Amino acid sequence: MSALLTPPVVLTIAGSDSSCGAGVQADLKAISALGGYALNALTSVVSEIPGKVSLVQLLDPVLVADQIRVLFQGFPIAAAKTGMLGGRAQVEAVVMAWQQNAPKGMPLVVDPVMVATGGGKLLEDEAVSAVKTLLLPLATVITPNMDEAGVLWGEEVTTRAEMAACAQDLAAQFQTAVLVKGGHLENDAAADVLCAEGGLSWHETARTPGVQTHGTGCTYSASIATGLAHGLSLQEAVAQAKNYVSRAIAEHFAWEGAGGIVHALNHLRNSAL
Repeated sequence: MSALLTPPVVLTIAGSDSSCGAGVQADLKAISALGGYALNALTSVVSEIPGKVSLVQLLDPVLVADQIRVLFQGFPIAAAKTGMLGGRAQVEAVVMAWQQNAPKGMPLVVDPVMVATGGGKLLEDEAVSAVKTLLLPLATVITPNMDEAGVLWGEEVTTRAEMAACAQDLAAQFQTAVLVKGGHLENDAAADVLCAEGGLSWHETARTPGVQTHGTGCTYSASIATGLAHGLSLQEAVAQAKNYVSRAIAEHFAWEGAGGIVHALNHLRNSAL
């Protein structure tokens, strides 16, 4: 059978975004664009548009866990990512289902989603400790932005030096690789730092000014998972994902909406090369 007909299967465990720019919908687009076959296990349904989260409905933890169980029974999953989980019960359900169904050593990219780009809260306070104690130790790589990294680290992250120190400390604490994303750095470069196997590496692209998209973190983590599913090393997967996200931002869509210009990532007319 042709390899083109048998793409690696990638699972995203995350929330649904009604505007399809972030969450599971962004993940499905990115995984497909990078040559994977995408599966999803929903943790929540979010009513949102770019810049505004209107309503969040968390799904029953039993349903969350059962989606994961059934998908592992039915497909040869090669890698997975988690995004928005929402509450402690959902985090615990995901962890239990992963431990019971995922083969040992399967790549897991954890995007510790806490707050939407528009400011909406996406992780309950009591769930943060569950993410730290139960989920992060299972990860192949953790991909926090600067704000999320600060919550996990317990100190503010505002500079490249603080990003590097944070990545090293979190990697030591959780015994896994950590990618701290520098999207909020105040300069012309979009710089991220990866701490893996005791070493630091920087991944940088030019910043595209004046773009107000959401879903970059979701897209990034899904892209890394897809690279790992294809057999890339973590360094290679992060580099490919960084280029893919950068292009999705640079080649963004724009419409005139009722509240002004609406921007969206361009996932599909895009490659990582």
